[in-house]
Formats: sequence, C-alpha cells, structure tokens
Amino acid sequence: MISAQNLKFAYPNATADTLNGIDFDIAEKEIFGFLGPSGSGKSTTQKILIGLLKDYRGEISILGKDLKSWGNELYEHIGVSFELPNHYLKLTARENLQHFAGFYQGPTLTPDEVLEMVDLHMDADKKVSDFSKGMKIRLNVARSLLHKPKILFLDEPTSGLDPVNGKRIKDLILGLRDAGTTVFVTTHNMNLADELCDRVAFVTAGNISVIDAPDALKKQYGQRKVRLDVSNQHGDLTSTHFELDGLQTNAQFHEAVKAAHRIERIHSQETTLDNIFIQVTGRELTA
Repeated sequence: MISAQNLKFAYPNATADTLNGIDFDIAEKEIFGFLGPSGSGKSTTQKILIGLLKDYRGEISILGKDLKSWGNELYEHIGVSFELPNHYLKLTARENLQHFAGFYQGPTLTPDEVLEMVDLHMDADKKVSDFSKGMKIRLNVARSLLHKPKILFLDEPTSGLDPVNGKRIKDLILGLRDAGTTVFVTTHNMNLADELCDRVAFVTAGNISVIDAPDALKKQYGQRKVRLDVSNQHGDLTSTHFELDGLQTNAQFHEAVKAAHRIERIHSQETTLDNIFIQVTGRELTA
C-alpha cells in the first residue's frame, strides 16, 4: 500500500537533512507505527506521504502509484487525522462534517455515522468552540473517516483523551484494520504502539533503526527468565529468578514452588518498547 525507498528531505535553509534515506514498506490491512521523539522525522515523513511536503528525494509509491503522479484524487483514497484539532469553531460538529464531506467526489458516510464511531453523536449540534480538547481530537478522527479511506494517517490519535475514550479510539482503529483499512500511526506513545501496531519502526534523527512486530522485538530484546515471588508464614517476600528455557524440568523452581507458604506471583521478565527503543537507539523516548 505504501513504499518508501531512500527517502530524504531537507527543510529550506536547513544545514542538514531531516530524513537521511529511510526505507519502509506497509502492507494492506496493516497498522504500521512510526515511533520516535519530537524532531525525529516521523511527522515530516507523514507530511510527505500525504502531499504537504513536495521537495523530497527518493521514491514513494502509494496504492501502487508513484506519489508524484498523484493529483488531488489521492485524497479520495486517504484520510488524515492531525494531532492538533483544526475545525471551524463557530460551526457545529455536524456542520463541520457536512462541509468537509462536500470535498469528496465519491460516496461518504453521514455525519451521524462517523460521530457515532467516536461517541460524539449526542454532541452533533453543539458548536465546536464548546468542545473540550479531547472532543476536538475525536472530531478530527471522525472527519478522517467520512469517505471510507483505504489508507488512514493518524498523528497521536489518543493524545489528550481520557482512558475510556482512548480505548474507544484504539478499538475503532483495530476494527477499521480488520475491515480492510491500512493505518499509518505516528506517535511517541509506546504503550499505544504496543497495543495497536502490527509492526513498528523506530525513528531517530531522520533514520530508522529497526522495523519489526512489537512481540518479535520483545522476544529478541527481553530476558528469557521468570520471577517467582513467594511469601512465608510471616508475610516476608522472597523473589527468585529462573531461566525460562527448561523451566518445566527445573528442580530448583519446582522445589521453590512446593516450599512456598504462598505464591504471590509468577511473572515473565518481558521488556517494554520504551526499554527496547533506548537499547536500540541510545535515546530516551520523550515527547
């Protein structure tokens, strides 16, 4: 669905490239995470892919066609939800969506349909100036879905959302993927990426350090150990680590389990994407 080869870009008057020759491919029905701190190049890459930045070098293909060969018809096939809300504040949510639906040549969903998707249907006739930041972000997502795009670009889609609405948006994205939509997510939120993405790319200083599935990265960089926490009759806690390989025949592990007054927890020592990012790139992932 998307392919980038040796992608480079420099902003006007910059002394160095923001993107230093990155390569990636995104398959149909894949949620692909572009992960990195501010200034890493992830938003620049997204702006190039959606046609906002033109003077890139390298090759980009979207839906099997060179990006430079696309005209405005590209926007019939892609949807974009920016991190920062950008709506007509004096209009209602429904009026905003009716306005933007008029830009498309093909069929669109109704405002009520997309507002229902993001749980804003009860606020359809409220002026957007009265919306909270989280409501405006959800309206961004709703607007990006009006024309049922084949590819969806999301920039920090759960930023500013409470846990309930954050989960609603995550479930919506997963449902769209299952229905056939390809999703490109830019974020510095590793928990979001871990929960959503089929594959992730770690981006720092305009370079991609690694591309892989979150589970594959955690297996590669995590410790193959389990931690056994047990307590005695006085409630004193003891923690012991055992190698995961061969655990089923590990006599010391079985003896520790039998001797325990109470087993508090048995926990595999999985790493996190945050830790892997630091290990791979040598950088902390900050906003």
